[in-house]
Amino acid sequence: MPSIVVDDAKTSTPLTESSTSVALVDDPKMAEDHGSCTIITNKSHWQAKLDDAQSRQKIVVVDFNASWCGPCRLMGPIFVELSKKYENNFIFLKVDVDEVLEVTNDWEIRAMPTFLFIKDGKEIDKIVGANKDELQKKAQFYASNQSGLPQS
Repeated sequence: MPSIVVDDAKTSTPLTESSTSVALVDDPKMAEDHGSCTIITNKSHWQAKLDDAQSRQKIVVVDFNASWCGPCRLMGPIFVELSKKYENNFIFLKVDVDEVLEVTNDWEIRAMPTFLFIKDGKEIDKIVGANKDELQKKAQFYASNQSGLPQS
């Protein structure tokens, strides 16, 4: 069973090989609502979305999660709501770390949930753990400051 690490009101679940699968959410209606999020299915799908974001000069916001991760299940609906609120500002992606292991390893994801903000294929910010306030603040910041970010 994975352990849960609590640090300054942030929670995350370390990625371990002994993780077991459980249902993502109990409410099937919530499981179907992905808002403006794209569920990444493989590395080529991931790369296509990053390329699209770069060509459109959009920041990508990624939720690296796992179905067995309690903190991920808590943050999932929050991420979906952000995707609805900021659908014109960002490209929102969800990556199940157990399903798309190559992408998980490439980006050195070690705990869930991990949220990355990516611009021009490079990480510009990262949140590890279930910190709703920090995720909302960073989304608001980048939505209002995209033009001021460094260009690659």
